[in-house]
Amino acid sequence: MNNISMVDLAGQYQAIKNEIDEAIHSVLAESAFIKGRFVRSFEQNLANYLGVRHVIGVGNGTDALQISMMALGIGPGDEVIAPSFTFVATAEAVALLRATPVFADIDPHTFNISIESIESLITPATRAIIPVHLYGQPANMDAIMALARKYDLRVIEDCAQAIGARYGRQAAGTIGDLGTFSFFPSKNLGCYGDGGAIVTNDDGLADSCRLIANHGSRHKYHNEVIGINSRLDGLQAAILDVKLKYLDEYSRKRTEVANAYDHLLRECPSITVPHRADGRTHVFHQYTIRMENDTSESGQELRRDSVSGALKQDGIPHAIYYPIPVHRLPVYQNGIAACRYSEMPYTDTVVDEVISLPMHTELTSVQIHRITSSVLESVTAYAKQFEI
Repeated sequence: MNNISMVDLAGQYQAIKNEIDEAIHSVLAESAFIKGRFVRSFEQNLANYLGVRHVIGVGNGTDALQISMMALGIGPGDEVIAPSFTFVATAEAVALLRATPVFADIDPHTFNISIESIESLITPATRAIIPVHLYGQPANMDAIMALARKYDLRVIEDCAQAIGARYGRQAAGTIGDLGTFSFFPSKNLGCYGDGGAIVTNDDGLADSCRLIANHGSRHKYHNEVIGINSRLDGLQAAILDVKLKYLDEYSRKRTEVANAYDHLLRECPSITVPHRADGRTHVFHQYTIRMENDTSESGQELRRDSVSGALKQDGIPHAIYYPIPVHRLPVYQNGIAACRYSEMPYTDTVVDEVISLPMHTELTSVQIHRITSSVLESVTAYAKQFEI
């Protein structure tokens, strides 16, 4: 059987093994584990790649969000607007600072935050907007920046899934006041542990972020502000520096896989393939299709869940990102993390309809055909079962 992985990190490593091993050995030989030249090199190379003035390496993407908000002075009594249809880390960072997460609905085509929903939620307490460039496609940044100027708000781009994506001529993450990145191993640019970065063109914000990430200290034992301990280590930086050279190639391969999926799936009336908005590039951190559940009101099994079960039986890995919107999670319903949110007609619908198929740089055409054949066969079987 032709085994398929949801993410093939081992295969990717084998393709660049010699370079990765050499980079790791260099760090070990110099014992440059914290800060040092490997971190500085990666920060500079990523800044050049993104076309941004400052890159601050940190421990992970969640820390990047928290540090960014701390640099903006966000805290108790402040509200931060973010989408509910995303990973919990975005809201978690807000709640950790005792600010209030305010959840907006999504655009049903791109799955990114809805501009209309954002504006309906703005109050005098609103301090910032965090658009999440979900699945690898940037949100509508022109409209978001226009709202930010209109209401004097800050913008933090959550680019955990979108490194390498572009919005017009600008790299995702470089349009708002700050951009945050995750280098979790499965990301398009992933390290071999945890890692993250903050990017900005604002010299003052960059200085504040570096200060906060290092215990609030520029010089050892001279702490100026309350900070945290969040550093990208030398080993991860060296690995990322090697992989950064291949990022555009990785994005190209992901696009080729997405194009093949599109070609094989788009004629099925029950499946909506990912929408690609004009003027933006999609780097396909996930390839997420949508299956309309036109029988759910009668109590029948959801089409998506039926397909998921069939894929599991066929040994095809897949995932649901995300089965529960953040505003429905118990932790955000009451207590210190109590949130506010608008009506969520699109969010509440797509959580029952989305399913993500394997997406990585090592997928072969044979594997893609096997995956899509299983999807299409299961959709057909579902339709026959309920005479749709």
